Amino acid sequence: MNTQELKNFLADSPPSTVNLVIKPHFDALTDQQARYAHFISRGAFTGTRITLRQVSPESESIFDFIIELYKSTNGDWKAIQSKAGVSDEDLKYFLEYATQFLGNCGNYKGFGDSKFVPRCAEKVFDDLAATSSKANEHYKATKGAIFSSDNDGIMHLGYLDENHMTTYYPDSKGITKAEIAAVSDWMAEKGLLVENTRLRKKSDRDFDLLIASAVTEVPAGGGDIGKETEFDFSGGKIKLVYGDHSKELGLIAGYHKKAAENSANDNQKNMQLAYAKSFEEGSLEAFKDSQRYWIRDKGPMVESNIGFVETYRDPHGVRGEWEERTRAFGALVDAAESMIPKLPWSTDFEKDKFLSPDFTSLEVLSFAGSGIPAGINIPNYDDIRQSEGFKNVSLGNVLSAKAPNEKIPFISEADLAIYQKYRDPAFEVQVGIHELLGHGTGKLLQETSPGVFNFDTGETWGSVFGSIASSYEECRAECVAMALSCDFEILKIFGFGDGKTDMDNEAGDVLYAAYLSMARAGIASLEMWDPKSRKWGQAHSQARFSILKCFLESEEEFCKLDYKNEDLSDLTIKIDRSKILSSGRKAVEAYLQKLHVYKSTADKETGTKFYNQMTEVEPKFWGEKIRNEVLRNKQPRKVFVQASTVLDESTGKVSLVEYEPSLEGMIKSYAERNV
Repeated sequence: MNTQELKNFLADSPPSTVNLVIKPHFDALTDQQARYAHFISRGAFTGTRITLRQVSPESESIFDFIIELYKSTNGDWKAIQSKAGVSDEDLKYFLEYATQFLGNCGNYKGFGDSKFVPRCAEKVFDDLAATSSKANEHYKATKGAIFSSDNDGIMHLGYLDENHMTTYYPDSKGITKAEIAAVSDWMAEKGLLVENTRLRKKSDRDFDLLIASAVTEVPAGGGDIGKETEFDFSGGKIKLVYGDHSKELGLIAGYHKKAAENSANDNQKNMQLAYAKSFEEGSLEAFKDSQRYWIRDKGPMVESNIGFVETYRDPHGVRGEWEERTRAFGALVDAAESMIPKLPWSTDFEKDKFLSPDFTSLEVLSFAGSGIPAGINIPNYDDIRQSEGFKNVSLGNVLSAKAPNEKIPFISEADLAIYQKYRDPAFEVQVGIHELLGHGTGKLLQETSPGVFNFDTGETWGSVFGSIASSYEECRAECVAMALSCDFEILKIFGFGDGKTDMDNEAGDVLYAAYLSMARAGIASLEMWDPKSRKWGQAHSQARFSILKCFLESEEEFCKLDYKNEDLSDLTIKIDRSKILSSGRKAVEAYLQKLHVYKSTADKETGTKFYNQMTEVEPKFWGEKIRNEVLRNKQPRKVFVQASTVLDESTGKVSLVEYEPSLEGMIKSYAERNV
């Protein structure tokens, strides 16, 4: 890879470190609630090594190298610098890389799935490693992979047979997409869920399915499909191997048992014990039980969800990454039933009864994983969502966290004041609708009980749409948000306007900012498109680009790209505010209707073809000209410095330890968690 190409993969300088402010909320907890939160938080961060192993073979060794270097002088970086003989700039580049690495829980971006490499020379890392024998041991174990960039393919996560990087298929030389699909089909036939598994190809037609569990043999009472572990299938032989991430999951299960002892009610207790059983035995059926108890635990002081949840980083789109969240919009929930009929599909395509979810704004204490979203809607199991419900959570201290001196490209001077004033309220409206009425609506036409179908026979949504399922569903939810944010009754719920349609009042400003934001996000998303493989590296970015195309291709023009310079250095978005309610909403609803119907009817062929067309990047104008301008203006993603909790065993009291929002503070926070 030449120097010019490598520029796009250099670590952010500097990364934008911000505090996840939690102290006022944590201090309001009782001692019992604080202990409950502490044990869940410890369980979450104990899973850090699981996430690292799910990114790249070198990630865990890089983590240990950074932490051991810190411990060698108790974080005295000046002493390390002096001993290593490196410059101030070189030390800065190391600390920036280490901070971005910890923020992404690996050396590939959590948002974008592309590798990032240090800005300094490899010799700087050699010299730093030489200051500590323990750190050097871990550094050598990375085998040069921190800096390696000679192979274009491994700069992105993806299938091994496309020369990309993934560790969801470890030690599996030559494994193909077809073989992965064959195993997935077999698992679906057997009723064995996939999220907590990895797949290893031992030889042609011989596979191990690695199941994440504390136990290293099939549980005494049997696993999710019984006691048998060896099977024949169309692709050869497959063996279930328990004990992937065994050490960590044993510790995590123990923390959840302690959390159960400090729970506030039976739902919390049963949820924590179901988590413990799931992590001990590798049972996703037990995990689904935990989600059922979680849905029933309405409005708790301490909220949590933990496990192998989102599947964005598995190239096949089915295996989940380890993540955890620990600690309104009630009026929007109350209004949901009157809003759903306004969506562009008939009652045949909607649930018979809207299951009113718990919808809360929470402050995040701990979020372990490769990044933190602004809102979540889980569980992801459609059989539970369709019949038992789900929860929506808006993460308040994530939404409010601001990076200093943030540039705002692609917004014109004329729109800048409105955009800066209303982008946060607009985003809050968007997140609320996206999570509740986006992910929360729509009927999947599936078998609801043996022999009983709510429409017609067919497979589940995830197994049918495969690798595009995550992005497709994010796009559908974003379109719901864009369509319903045009409803002034919803804007009134969020505190804007009086419910009457008026584009010239404050509610109109919020709506205008929402459409500007989505269009701007569509342009910025091109950072996540790789021109060599011509593939998207991030589900939400792919979705937002397609929505921008939907805006631009509207029958009656309401959105356009505005520029005079040949190199597009003056590129801005121009939206006709007066046409959002007519042309804009009409274009979005037409797009949304197709997405929704293809999903509901499991029309994979038409849906996939349609979505691929909408997310296709024309290589010259979009893939080169606009993308170059996006890269020139790209902003570092926020890296959240999270607090830690410490339990005094003698008193049973938990204290909160906060850290500076700095490069040094980020590293210290991870070093002191001792995971």
